[in-house]
Amino acid sequence: MKKIFLAITFVLLSNLTYSQSEQSLIENCIQNYIEGTSYNKSDNINKAFYSEANLFLSHKEKPLWIVPISEYLTWFQKGNKGVFNGRLGKIISIESYSDIAIAKAEILIPEKKQEFMDMFLLKKIQGEWKIISKSASSKTSNKSGKKILFIVSNAHYYGNSTISTGNSFAEIVNAYDTFISSGYTVDFVSPRGGAIPLAYINTSDSLQKKYLYNRDFMYAIEHTIPPKEVDYKIYKAVHYIGGGSAMYDVPENSDIQGIAMQVYQDNNGIISSVCHGTAGIINLKTKNGKFLIEGKKVSGYPDSFEKQDGEYFKHFPFLIQKTIVERGGTFNFSKRNESYVEQDGRIVTGQNFQSSKGVALKIIELIEKNN
Repeated sequence: MKKIFLAITFVLLSNLTYSQSEQSLIENCIQNYIEGTSYNKSDNINKAFYSEANLFLSHKEKPLWIVPISEYLTWFQKGNKGVFNGRLGKIISIESYSDIAIAKAEILIPEKKQEFMDMFLLKKIQGEWKIISKSASSKTSNKSGKKILFIVSNAHYYGNSTISTGNSFAEIVNAYDTFISSGYTVDFVSPRGGAIPLAYINTSDSLQKKYLYNRDFMYAIEHTIPPKEVDYKIYKAVHYIGGGSAMYDVPENSDIQGIAMQVYQDNNGIISSVCHGTAGIINLKTKNGKFLIEGKKVSGYPDSFEKQDGEYFKHFPFLIQKTIVERGGTFNFSKRNESYVEQDGRIVTGQNFQSSKGVALKIIELIEKNN
């Protein structure tokens, strides 16, 4: 039985590794397209497409405009090679089966207030993934290309216990929807990348229900970015999400700490958190070695609101409010289940999930004011 179990485990792990590898290869193919079309690099575009591929596009005078890849390449050969031309691309989703795949990418041209959605059909040909066809459509958009980085946790349990926990879905969607509606783009980073656990999902809440069944949004939740792949220079703010998971993995992760402080100090950006997400900022230090929270007014989930006789509480690695005060910060909060937002310079924090929208709006206000 033990041998059978080990054999099954090996097969499952092998399949997972295979699928992850194929996912990366497909991503690389789409990224070649994005890089090539954003920086006039026809070699990258050529590498992404099959030599006989066609693009099925919209045209004012035709019901369907079929453009061969050979013609499409010439459009980008006219521009200055390697010079950014205003196109901002992002992979939205990928779905594969054996040697075929479908993918979706968003292309923004903020100066023209244009948003394109590209849909690709790919096939693995002689060991390489190639785009064999692309269709696209566009619409007027308020998307500015400004980016916010949500910081989430991979922790499924409270410490070493078997008590399940997760990232607060309510906190994610309340902030996410606020940013998206205001024309911002949101990315997700977690200590290990990939899928994260979710908690506090309420499908009776219309906003949560909307995003729970939004495939593109859930794809982003399933494929969070590992810290090593994050380019801090493109973000205006980092936002720590709460939920029990936030107490683990994230606060002590040095790579995420580095990203947050680079956004704050090098980009003149914003550090924000909500509820237990404030656990993520207690270890952050400035370039002079001081704790970020020293001398700052901060909010989060108060220690007194915890069920201190609850089993989960025994596994907390530290107390948020107590630690902030010990490190020279001032912890402020209001009554239970009320929105409360605290701003101190470029640090914006909220007490609970009810504060998520308010925190996001304050971040947007500060970014627009700074611009």
